[in-house]
Amino acid sequence: MTQHQKRLSVPKSWPVERKTETFTVKADAGPHGESGVPLLIILRDVLGYVDSTKEARYALGEDGVLVNGVAVGDESRPIGMFDIMAFPAREEYYRVFPDEGGRLALTEIDEDSAASRLGRVIGKTQVPGGQTQLTLHDGETLHVEDGSYTPDDSLVIDNESKEIVAHFPYEEGALVTAVDGQHAGQIGEVTSIDVTLGSGDNSVVVEGDENSFETIEDYVVVIDENFTDDDDDTAAAESADDEEAGDEAADGGDDEWVSRTPTNSTRCVAPRSTRW
Repeated sequence: MTQHQKRLSVPKSWPVERKTETFTVKADAGPHGESGVPLLIILRDVLGYVDSTKEARYALGEDGVLVNGVAVGDESRPIGMFDIMAFPAREEYYRVFPDEGGRLALTEIDEDSAASRLGRVIGKTQVPGGQTQLTLHDGETLHVEDGSYTPDDSLVIDNESKEIVAHFPYEEGALVTAVDGQHAGQIGEVTSIDVTLGSGDNSVVVEGDENSFETIEDYVVVIDENFTDDDDDTAAAESADDEEAGDEAADGGDDEWVSRTPTNSTRCVAPRSTRW
């Protein structure tokens, strides 16, 4: 297997310029499989906290970046859906959440929300000793005594103890978000689940605030209502920032031109929601 990654062949969700150079960093083996984005891409190209691989390695060597509560030392570690990124020195915390078009976004959250993360159950097996093993969407496995969990359910897992602190079953009436397909990023309640006989994909109908849509079962994930509350707070904060910037521009102040996109500066502060 090649150890190189050409910029022209990276997934569309990667925020890298494709024609400036030939190669970019390749994600190591780890969580999220091929859908994972290397940590270096987020630190350098999304948040703008570092300018080079050398700076990223220095920051990681100082335990300055936590992913799901664990200090990360590999700049190629894949980052994916529902991961929690923490920067203790900056007191900044982010949740990786699906956005429109199937891309991922960094949504700013508080320290309490960063103590746990969401995981989707994709597999369930019996292991020796009578326990049940659950496989999550990022490859992590959990051993539980309770066998009531089923595939497509969502679990909230404490980052420190690795214990299940909440369970959201996949059923009619559940709040879900689409993570793939043309409806990716839309949120609503499941109104019906249609089981397809044979090898075809099951389909679901989701009722959102503005409209309803139908997609396959694999494209939706059950979420907590707090996720939508975070998004509402973010939208309100960004709206207030836009109004304030507009007032300053009308006054002809020094900050008339304000870029909302972070630059490649280690002093850069990311916006509350940053799309990749």
